[in-house]
Amino acid sequence: MSAVSGIPLVRVLDPMERISETLFGLVMVLTFICSLGVATAGNIKIQTMLIGALGCNLAWGIVDGGLYLLARINERGGNILTLRAIRQARDPETARRVIADALPPELASILPMEQLELMRQKLQQLPEPYQRPRLTKRDWIGALGLCLLSFLSTFPVVIPFIFLSDAKLALRISYAVAIVMLFCCGYAFGYHSGLRPWAAGLSMVAIGGALVSVAVALGG
Repeated sequence: MSAVSGIPLVRVLDPMERISETLFGLVMVLTFICSLGVATAGNIKIQTMLIGALGCNLAWGIVDGGLYLLARINERGGNILTLRAIRQARDPETARRVIADALPPELASILPMEQLELMRQKLQQLPEPYQRPRLTKRDWIGALGLCLLSFLSTFPVVIPFIFLSDAKLALRISYAVAIVMLFCCGYAFGYHSGLRPWAAGLSMVAIGGALVSVAVALGG
């Protein structure tokens, strides 16, 4: 795998990874501020809310970055094992079956045997893979990107606590900001995943609205 020096962060993570991480961060911080609003029953301390919300998402971002790296290792390890299985197959037919199993079913079902055989020959010509999967610079940048996305997605939600002295009003505005962001992320998620964008956006709002409704009903 090649290094990615000079590649912008937005090209290291694909759109769905960025959208999903922002959604996770929003749901995490919204859940946190709702829970804290209920727990404090109106006696909300702005400093506590700020430190808690930012710290919560920073911790989540670090964990998610680590899971991202584990996923990359798992993916590369699977690729190495597949390549070895192809090269060590007892006959070309077995090797072609390994290739077909590694492809998406829809693609494997329409590829003729000649194409699978050509792929087998090309794979045989590749250099010997590493003994163990390795992380690349791109992987570390991707993990850092996920961590930053989770952390930065918190800021629009906590901005009201920075500029408003009325903590309860700031909490209400924070709810509204989070729900608007949930709709935008849900819309983008639907667009990139083949779902109806408006339906996906409203579904995300429903999740956020449910959290807010419970918090407000309980005095948050």
